[in-house]
Parts: sequence; structure tokens; C-alpha cells
Amino acid sequence: MSTIHNLGFPRIGAQRELKFALESYWKGESSGEQLKSFGAGLRKRHWAHQQGLDLVPVGDFAFYDQVLDMSFTLGNLPERVQGFHGDPLDNYFRVARGRSAKGFDEHSVCCGGVAAGEMTKWFDTNYHYIVPEFSSATQFKLDASRLLEQLAEAKAQGVNAKPVIIGPVTYLSIGKAKDDSNKLELLTRLLPIYSELLDQLAAKGVEWVQIDEPILVTELDADWQYAFNTAYHHLKTARVKILVASYFGQLQDNKHLAANLPVAGLHVDAVNGSREDVQQFIGLLPGHKVLSIGAISGRNIWKTDLNNVLDWIEPLAAQLGERLWVAPSCSLLHVPVDLDSEDQLDVDVKSWLAFALQKLDELRVLGKALSQGRSSVKDALDANKIALDVRRSSPRVNHPKVQEAVAKIDAQLGQRENAYKLRAPKQAALLNLPTFPTTTIGSFPQTPEIRQARSQFKAGRLDLVGYQRAMRAEIERSVREQESLGLDVLVHGEAERNDMVEYFGEQLDGYAFSQFGWVQSYGSRCVKPPILFGDISRPRPMTVEWSTYAQSLTQKPMKGMLTGPVTILNWSFVRDDQPRSVSCKQLALAIRDEVLDLERAGVRVIQIDEAALREGLPLRRSQWREYLDWAVESFRISANGVRDETQIHTHMCYSEFNDIIASIADMDADVITIETSRSDMELLDAFDHFNYPNQIGPGVYDIHSPNIPAEEHMVELMKKAALRIPVERLWVNPDCGLKTRQWAEVLPALTNMVSAAKRLRSATIS
Repeated sequence: MSTIHNLGFPRIGAQRELKFALESYWKGESSGEQLKSFGAGLRKRHWAHQQGLDLVPVGDFAFYDQVLDMSFTLGNLPERVQGFHGDPLDNYFRVARGRSAKGFDEHSVCCGGVAAGEMTKWFDTNYHYIVPEFSSATQFKLDASRLLEQLAEAKAQGVNAKPVIIGPVTYLSIGKAKDDSNKLELLTRLLPIYSELLDQLAAKGVEWVQIDEPILVTELDADWQYAFNTAYHHLKTARVKILVASYFGQLQDNKHLAANLPVAGLHVDAVNGSREDVQQFIGLLPGHKVLSIGAISGRNIWKTDLNNVLDWIEPLAAQLGERLWVAPSCSLLHVPVDLDSEDQLDVDVKSWLAFALQKLDELRVLGKALSQGRSSVKDALDANKIALDVRRSSPRVNHPKVQEAVAKIDAQLGQRENAYKLRAPKQAALLNLPTFPTTTIGSFPQTPEIRQARSQFKAGRLDLVGYQRAMRAEIERSVREQESLGLDVLVHGEAERNDMVEYFGEQLDGYAFSQFGWVQSYGSRCVKPPILFGDISRPRPMTVEWSTYAQSLTQKPMKGMLTGPVTILNWSFVRDDQPRSVSCKQLALAIRDEVLDLERAGVRVIQIDEAALREGLPLRRSQWREYLDWAVESFRISANGVRDETQIHTHMCYSEFNDIIASIADMDADVITIETSRSDMELLDAFDHFNYPNQIGPGVYDIHSPNIPAEEHMVELMKKAALRIPVERLWVNPDCGLKTRQWAEVLPALTNMVSAAKRLRSATIS
């Protein structure tokens, strides 16, 4: 019989219960013990959902981030928090977000805010992790208490537990050296800690341990390949069986390396990888090793074609016998919890979907079919086939006019009338901005009043006129606050927007929306990706009315705020029946129409956010060019129909882009704003060797932390930027939108930011 198992489960809860528990603790409204007790209850519920699987993951639950959990397990704490005492949970949150619980930190002299850990994307997903920090002096010390406690809870519940940890090579790979040291030199210090951890798990009766090594699907040079061999030859004496898990792509040239690691089993992704790649891998795998196949997507929400999967894996089951395991492609962290809770989702679309719990049901169907034959699950297989056939033939999915418009796209559609050097003086004359102009990224705090009005409107307790009146009042508040602060280019604050992607998806044909389809982005931040199920078109303007109202309130320039096609694509659950590039170009045409309508309405600054551009990069550099070509083309299609005088901005947050800076320049945005505050301007290293031609705003205010940045700190950050970018091309801005912050934090932070800009201007003039 094949083993059916899972690699990880969403930790936030079907109704975002973890989010609210965390925020209650951070506000000082609940205790640490209450939070820990809540976490234990949530884990218990999630293990119960996975009942019937042969092996269930333990250790995939985290209060903030699984990478941060691993750092604490390995005793790898940043030096700036090592002197703190008290509950380790508070130190954990200090690294995650700069401070812990409100009451604890504010009433303790030694335990105030600190610099939060740097945050970036987990491979090519929209999940953010806290980057491990290393130096030549880094030492490791095991603290397995978190994992052992969860293991004890699982065993008490009767769970056949498979502990999950991040592998030593991936852990080093995704971290950052804070000095000139070589991260790989730390491997010899790290491996004894992993051995100690595996020994402790063995002592608790653990048979299998899942060690995640997703960098196996990336291009590895000789040093990193050697590191894999070193690591697993060191760990092969462990008294547990090791399942090394790769996911998010194909093994390709790492097949020989992976197949010959001295471990008991390997997991490969057959969804984001290819069946041919897996078939070749089977031929290399020694006869005693387990092969776990990721047959169900852990990243998207479409039903699996179960008959098609069985056609493929039934012969493998006959060939491999008990050595064949079946699982999702990766952790289910990246999908919502339960489709059954969706009672307002379009009936047709709902019949095409599977959330985490439904994916577990699909696993059970596959497992029963493999062990008892397809006839034992005939009804489930027949229902699955009917749903997929309806989707393929649905006229709601395929629209000939949209497809014709994409076919007519040519190179001219993505070209500005003139080059930046000719546009810039025209924009400067029109906007009349000072040196170091100040702006924000778009959103202002989503206050309880905004959320209440939106909730009442959706529930029918507030009519459209009342809702519009409430949103206009919030927009006016944002404009007046910005004028009082002295900002140079204003935004309307986005009070009317629930989410930067969902808001647009709700107004585009080809999208559907869930009520509870939440997935974790980072910490307590959850997003509800819209469902891109069909060809995309824009039936009417989406933002013009709000932007023109905001502009009517002020004489200062007002930015029109849009989300770009690549980000809308990458932050949606995207149809899997056509190339992503085609869907992206459909989105680009829709956003282009909106840009031109804003320009016609008199909006002279338009920001098209592409926060997720880098996130969509294939994990192998050899595949980057193809992606970047259609991604940059899509942005240019959306942005470049405007006149020279209209200034186009774009924004990118929490993305390392030094290695794609040429492609970002090819986007030809007049101004780009980026995240640099947490990285202490490290992201600007790209400009040491690349003459970026346009204007840039390196974010100086880390909005993902409640800490209020000092004026002096922001001045110093901008001085570092001025060493690389000419002063006349620098803007001063936060690193992202302010939606998740409170006005009590935002106003003093922006006051300091404006003061910093004034100091910089004075220093430049003098």
C-alpha cells in the first residue's frame, strides 16, 4: 500500500483565528499563556482535520513564521535581542516585528522596540519569512522545546506524527551574512545541532522526519552541491528516517544529487515540476528509497484531475509498491482552509475548486483508489470528472473578444511617446516639486470606522449613498492630514479598498470571490486572493471617481492608485488552463484602459504598483528571461499609453531585485519606490554597477513594524541613497502602504519623514 501524507497545513485557522489571537496579545489584551493555549487548541483542530492520513506533519505550526521558528530552534538569535530576558515568546516577536506585547514592552526599560528582522518572499510565493542573520561569529545552540511540545500534544491526540523542519542547506541559503563571511563555512557548526535535534526526536519515538530542502529545485553551484552531500552524510547516522522534501519546481540537473543523498526517502513536486522529470528521477533512485510524489497542488485551488493522476501513478504504484508515497506538492500553507464555508461563492466556480480540507479529501480518494481499486471511489471520481468537463466547456471561462484583443497586441502598444530624458522636464514643469519630494505609497490606516462602514454596506445595512458618504469623509481626512504634514504628492488613502488586488478583481469580468479564502502573507497579515477563472475584461472605470474627488480637495498633485497586471496575476489564484502570460496580458489591457481614463480625468501622477514582479520569477535563472519578457511587456502595455507630462510611478516591496535591475529599468516608469528600510539600503547596492536612468524613492519608514522611525535615522538612510543616486532623482517615502498601521503611529512617523526631507534639502542648498 502507498503511504498518504501531508507536508503542512494552514496555520491561521478557517476564520483567521490565529490572526485575532496574535493581535489581541500584541495589544496587551490577552496574556502569553492565553496565546499559547489558543495555539495548542488550533493545532489540535488541524490535526483532527488530517485524520485518516498515514503520516501527519507536526512542527508546521508557527505563531509568526516557520523560518523564524527554525532560527529559534537553532539558537540563532540576532545579537540585538540576545540580552533580553523573560518569556522567549516576546523575544520571538521582537525579531518578527520589532516589539512584542504592548504592555510588556512599554513598561520595561530594557525591552523596548528593536530593529525587526528583514523580511522577504519564500521562494516564488506571496508568503514572507524572517531572514536568518549570520556572521563569522555566529554560534548555534539547540532549543527543541517548541517542536517537542507540539510532538507531545500530537501523540496525546493519537496522531501518527511526522515532524517537519527546514533543512540545514536551505536554512543557510535563505539567510544573510551581515559581514563578509561565507555562509557555507557555518555548516560545520550547524550540523551537530541538527544531529542533536534528530536524536531528541528519535528518543521520543519518532520514525520519520520531513526535512524541507526546497533549494534542490534551484540552480546549485559546486559548493552548494558539496554542502548537500556533507550535510546528509553527517546526518545519516541519525536514528530516524529522513524524508528530504523538495517543492516549487523541478529537480532537473539536481536529480543525481538528490537521488544519491543518504536518506530514506525524497519528496518531489509533480505539479510545479514535470512528470517527465519525476520519471527520470525514478530511474536514478536506489531500490531501497521511498519516493513521495506531490500529486495535488499545494499552491492553487483548482480541483485535481483525479482520473488523470491515477492514470499516471497507478503504474508507479505497481512498480514501487510500498516505496510510493503520495502527498500535496508542498505545504497547504498557501491555500485557504475550507471551501465548504463558502455559501456565497458562485455555484459553478465553487464546483471547480478545492481548498486545504478538500485537497486532503482528494488525497484520501487517491489513497483508497490505489489500495482498493478505482471502483471503490467511483462516485468521487465521476463527480470530479463532471466538474472538470463543465469547467473546460463553460462560456463563462472563454471570451473570444478578449482573446482577439490579446492577439492584436504589438510592440508599439508598450512604448511611451518619448524617452525619460525628454519626459522628465515636462513633468517637472507641470508638478513643480522640491528636491527630495515626499509622498506615501498609497494607503492610509483602515480605521474601525472604515471597516464598519464596509461591513454594513456588504450586509445591506448601509445603502450606497451612505457608504460613499462615509468613504468620502475618510478620503477628505487623509487629504487634510497630508496637507497638514506638508507632503508634496498626495494620495487619496484607498479607504474604499478592501485589498489592493481584490478591489480590482471585484470590478473585472473573469473573477470570482470567496468570503473566507484567507491565506497567510506574514505574521497576522492575511490576504484573500481573488479567483481568476476566465478571460479578463474591464466593463467600466474602477478608480476614476474616487481619484478625481480627492484631487478636488487639494491644489497639490494627487496620485491615481492602481495595482499592476503582474501583481494582480501573482496575487490571485490563477486559472491553470492557459499560460499565465496570456492572463497577464488580458489584465494589462484592462489596467491600460483605467490609466487612460485617469489621465483624461486630469490625474497627472499615476502609480501602478508591481509589488509582486520579482515574486513571479521562476526559481531557475535559465527561465527568468521568458518570464521577465512578458511581465515587463505587460506593465508597459498598462502604463505607456499616456502623454509625456503624465508621471508614471510603480512600487515594489520586500523583493530582492538587484539581479533584475535591468528589467526594472526596462519598465520605464518615471519613478519607482522600493523597500530599503529593513535592509538598511542594501537593496541599493545594485546601483553601484548599474546606472539606473529614472527617479527612485528608497523607502525610509518600515511600515511593517509599529516602531516610529527617528528623523535622524531617515536622514542617514537617504544620505546612503544619495551616494548611489543623484539627489535630483531621489524621492522620500515609506517602504509600503500604511493600511495596516494606526493613525497614532503614522502621523509622528510621517512628521519625522517630512522633517528629514526638509533637512536634506537644506543640506543640499547649503
